[in-house]
Amino acid sequence: MAATASQSNLAGLPRRLVQDGIIAEEKLTEATDAARKDKIPLIAYLVNQELANARAIAIAASHEFGVPLLDLDALEVDLEVVRSVDQKLINKHRVLPLVKRGQRLFLGISDPTNLAAIDEIKFQTSLRIDPVVVEQDKLEEKITRAIEAVDTSMSDLADDDFDLENLDVSGDPQEDEAVTRDDVEDAPVVRFVNKILLDAINRGASDIHFEPYEKLFRIRTRLDGVLSEVAQPPVALANKLCARLKVMSRMDIAERRVPQDGRIKMRLSKNRAIDFRVNTCPTLFGEKIVLRILDPSSAKLGIDALGYEQQQKDLYLKHLNKPYGMILVTGPTGSGKTVSLYTGLNILNTVDRNISTAEDPAEINLPGINQVNVNPKVGLTFASALKAFLRQDPDVIMVGEIRDLETAEIAIKAAQTGHLVLSTLHTNDAPKTLTRLVDMGVKPYAIATSVSLIIAQRLGRKLCDNCKEVKDIPEEALLKEGFSKEELEAGVTIFGPKGCKQCNEGYKGRVGIFQVMEVSEAMGRIIMEGGNAMQIADQANAEGVHDLRKAGLNKVKEGVTSLEEINRVTIE
Repeated sequence: MAATASQSNLAGLPRRLVQDGIIAEEKLTEATDAARKDKIPLIAYLVNQELANARAIAIAASHEFGVPLLDLDALEVDLEVVRSVDQKLINKHRVLPLVKRGQRLFLGISDPTNLAAIDEIKFQTSLRIDPVVVEQDKLEEKITRAIEAVDTSMSDLADDDFDLENLDVSGDPQEDEAVTRDDVEDAPVVRFVNKILLDAINRGASDIHFEPYEKLFRIRTRLDGVLSEVAQPPVALANKLCARLKVMSRMDIAERRVPQDGRIKMRLSKNRAIDFRVNTCPTLFGEKIVLRILDPSSAKLGIDALGYEQQQKDLYLKHLNKPYGMILVTGPTGSGKTVSLYTGLNILNTVDRNISTAEDPAEINLPGINQVNVNPKVGLTFASALKAFLRQDPDVIMVGEIRDLETAEIAIKAAQTGHLVLSTLHTNDAPKTLTRLVDMGVKPYAIATSVSLIIAQRLGRKLCDNCKEVKDIPEEALLKEGFSKEELEAGVTIFGPKGCKQCNEGYKGRVGIFQVMEVSEAMGRIIMEGGNAMQIADQANAEGVHDLRKAGLNKVKEGVTSLEEINRVTIE
């Protein structure tokens, strides 16, 4: 009877906690006094001091007040809904807006008796508030993450290293500047865009994606070949951000129906400027804008930084020093073909050589090289640019990509008549490049007598030297992956990613994986006899040419990258 009388002094949730045996009355009384003294909610105090289980408290509160219970782990918080409530109210009451349905807002709350929170948020949003009971510890974690995500998108954009507002940002000087005065006065948007661009440069990203959807607007960057989300600005800002980027890149901001191309130059200092290649594409909910970051310093890394094995490097240099012939670099988009070509051009770029390039568009500006942007709309195609080059006393010609028979034939004739020609093709490996030219309609004898070197390549993420760890992988699994019995008997140590503060999930930077194939007389005969890619590959293997898979496994043996990464970028 004493216990019942004593409990009758308690009311609401505290009484329920004692009745359910979640906490003793004496401890609850002490906790209530301490929480009042520290000016924090009772439930927060109980959970923080580990006096009661957060899950048990949430269940008791749900039963006591008839309010639905939700496990926050099962819900992805919508940042648009979080933004609809003043952040000061969220911090003051430690509640979290979860879902909005029409004029109803579902509010995550650990104590449903907190009527002040419900009333204030109802007044601020003019919405009907439906409380949902959630666990205190999970609520705190979700609030922290949500506020951080919102802050990343639009708040506290000051940068200690750069003066964001005074950055020198300009577009393609060939375009009309009349449109640049309309949408550049919105300071928060200007600073936010500059911040995103600077962060991407500082992290070493290769691309930035601005993507509008029906209920969210997200920004992603590609770092070391992998896309990850960096911000979710409010959907209402999508058009302003899009207009700002289009103004910066000298596009028509009124035209939203067709794709547009542009360029931005961001001058970080007197000695360093970064170019962005910009493309817009109309989607269902607005224009998606992708920026490719073009850092001129990447072309000046030097051949040793690309990841060639010594034999492969010697072959590339040997054919770069030949007065004529054709060097083809092949691989998918984003595999580093441009950097490989420009590294070669940088080696050839001396005062005694006349070098001309035709590109779509020119990605890296190199003084001393005559670069032409092809423009099919006005008749300036790869083929017409090549014809013009041949009348301008060239020594070295670079064609951005061989896309059609006319371009291929002119490039091959140039290689046969005393010029060094560099170009790219989209094929999976080096042997397929030769048969691809045949499929395009190039005569086999012309291929055999002009193409001298083919480089197929991929880019793989490098393991972080600070945290990479040894992986214990069974011998049978390594044999399946492609290692030979002899290699395993000699001893192979396999490293894998771990992750630390200095890297991105165990990886830092990228390294090239190359198949460098010199076109031998035997390969030329196979081509002229109508042979296929498999026959050429067998001949290359007989001549000691490593395929991409073998080149990748060599990088794994050296501890440069992981087996998982090689499996991602090469075929087993």
